[in-house]
Amino acid sequence: MGRNWIRKHGLIIKATLFALLPLAACLVTCARQGYSIREVYLPASPWNDELFYFKQVEGIVKFGYPYGYFGFNESHAQFLSFAAWSPVLVLPWVLFGKLLGWGLLSPVIYNILFLSLALFFFVILAKPGYQQVGILTFLFLLFTRFPRYMLSGMPEVLCFSLLILFFGLELRYLEERKKWNLVLLFAVSFLLTLMRPYFLVFLLLPCYFLSRSVWLRVPADPKEPVRNRAGAFRPAGLRKWAGLLAGAAILGAAGAGYGAVKHFLGAEYFTPLFDTTWISAFLRQGFGEGIRYMASRLFHGGAQFLKITVEGLQSGAPTGAYFAGFLAVLALLLGYTAAEIRRKQKKEALVYGHLAFCFVGMLAALLLMYKMEEGSKHLQTFIVVGIFAVSGMETRFYKKAVFLGVLFAYLYTFKAVSAYEYQVPFVSLRQEEILAYWEGAFAEHMTLEREDAPSFSNTVIWTFADTIGTETTGTRQAMDWQILYALPEGFGISCCTDFYLLQQFDGLKSRYLAAPAGGTVDAMCTGAGFTEVGRLGTVVVYKRY
Repeated sequence: MGRNWIRKHGLIIKATLFALLPLAACLVTCARQGYSIREVYLPASPWNDELFYFKQVEGIVKFGYPYGYFGFNESHAQFLSFAAWSPVLVLPWVLFGKLLGWGLLSPVIYNILFLSLALFFFVILAKPGYQQVGILTFLFLLFTRFPRYMLSGMPEVLCFSLLILFFGLELRYLEERKKWNLVLLFAVSFLLTLMRPYFLVFLLLPCYFLSRSVWLRVPADPKEPVRNRAGAFRPAGLRKWAGLLAGAAILGAAGAGYGAVKHFLGAEYFTPLFDTTWISAFLRQGFGEGIRYMASRLFHGGAQFLKITVEGLQSGAPTGAYFAGFLAVLALLLGYTAAEIRRKQKKEALVYGHLAFCFVGMLAALLLMYKMEEGSKHLQTFIVVGIFAVSGMETRFYKKAVFLGVLFAYLYTFKAVSAYEYQVPFVSLRQEEILAYWEGAFAEHMTLEREDAPSFSNTVIWTFADTIGTETTGTRQAMDWQILYALPEGFGISCCTDFYLLQQFDGLKSRYLAAPAGGTVDAMCTGAGFTEVGRLGTVVVYKRY
């Protein structure tokens, strides 16, 4: 009876065991350094993006939206109070936060939970064999970016999880062609596009499926007209065009949706998030010159990309390491797609060909629009879905998986020497004492104004860096911004350069200002008679009015 029960429920057992993999990876990662997951501490992290994500979600969970502005050099969204990145990106955290609460450890717990759910449903949807699950486990454990991002306040894991779910739905749809499956494919890829615009390339596949799907009853003779559900006859050609137009409309709606979210709910960053000079070249100089300019950008950007990749392989520099992993997966996808086309395996060629197209599209976007170092982090999501694709490739002696696993071990373990990029932040007594001091100082001097919110009355300026000493002999010092985790719920943060503060000092709008102690901004605040909220170590905070 035991064997029969296992055979009957084997898929659920396999999915449940696979879903435990994220937790196991995080436990091992923490244990290797002598800590537990409970001791992960975001205020000890050097990644400042985590601060913005954490405090924005905190404000949304508590009040529906932050009551202070998030922005840069006192920029702010046209509506509400979100920072430069799409607030849709943290929507899964918000949902979990509303249900289960939000605290310093919440992003870590929810990241692990969300990825576990993604792995569970991938097995249920794709029904991988034991060989595929074994390869997936092998590559999952060697791609150490999984536990590092789960043990962080970054929302990358949310993108990992949704794209894994998308790939599982894609494989299931190709097997069964169910309408519910196609609807879910559209929903997941649409949500991904609202999070980050380059995910639009994944939405192309469900649009293709829609144009080819049998939404109407097809007669035995393909030359006969197609009868729809209302009983009227409609030519098959019209059905195909209807699918194409519907797909195009959904693509347009997704792109416009992201544009609207960014335009109305996003604050202006220090510099534009995307370089669009290659687009303006078409508008200013015509089609021919635009093509030449774009080709030049791709050539020179590609040369720089390859140079950084080689440096990453040699030294383990994180940007180059991401590039190398991305190129390796892309090469496997292109090679396997070509092989499946030769074998006339249309379904497999479609799956891997579409993924390869998405990789190439992201590479082009990186070369044309993104800064190399910042854009490199976005490639990790593509590597993740590539891992799941490689695990499904037909293989002899597991050559592809072994190649990728050895590369991952070399790049992300053996060469993982950058503490900034790879070190998990753990708690220390000194950090807890610092945060406790600022929590007390903020509670005593800061009051959240609920009238006319969001407003600058609930906003704290974070002086990114300042000069300590004279202009000629002084040193530049970044502010220890981690103290801003202690801000009361609902407050916003505006990250400002000291150059902006010095130029706009008399016209600043934010009520509170935090700066490096002993710097130029500190001296100006003292001279202006601002009230000191607190001063500890290298940080001072003022109340301006």
